Amino acid sequence: MSKALNSNVFTYKDYLKLPEEERGELIDGQFFSKAYASPSCLHQKTLLELALQIGSFLKTKETTCELYVAPFDVLLALENETIEDVKNVVQPDLLVICDPQKLTEKGCLGAPDLIIEIVSPTSYRLDYVLKLNLYDKFHVKEYWIVNPETKTVLIYRQDNDQGFGEPEKYTIPSFVSSSVLAGFTISTEQIFKD
Repeated sequence: MSKALNSNVFTYKDYLKLPEEERGELIDGQFFSKAYASPSCLHQKTLLELALQIGSFLKTKETTCELYVAPFDVLLALENETIEDVKNVVQPDLLVICDPQKLTEKGCLGAPDLIIEIVSPTSYRLDYVLKLNLYDKFHVKEYWIVNPETKTVLIYRQDNDQGFGEPEKYTIPSFVSSSVLAGFTISTEQIFKD
């Protein structure tokens, strides 16, 4: 289960000292272990379908945007933090980065343009609360919370640098579009197909 390791403040420097198989995520200096059961078949099917559809869409466009799939570190640094002192390191299920300057050899430094988290029974608090607040704070342009169990998609979009506006909720049947990936649309039936 995803859980905080303890009350110490962790930084990216501490994170890099962990064996790769023990790495998780840092949110405001709190370490969350990813040492839990493998994702469900439903989670993986949803992840694969979204990755295939977004990847296929990007291949047809002349764009600098690139799709990445977890595990892929995203470092969200405050203005005064050095890389070693960063206290926010996440591994979203899917992310799209449109600014190649944010890419490093090991991941992304700065907010991706689009983040998609696929909810698991053990990740509700992380996805719906902690990561929502974190992605809002660091101005991720668009954040999708995809829940295969309830077959819902919540989309949060930045509202003119005022933070995330009210979420848009999609259920079956409906079509989901991205403002980051202009022209990309997918049906909820396709996202949640059995």
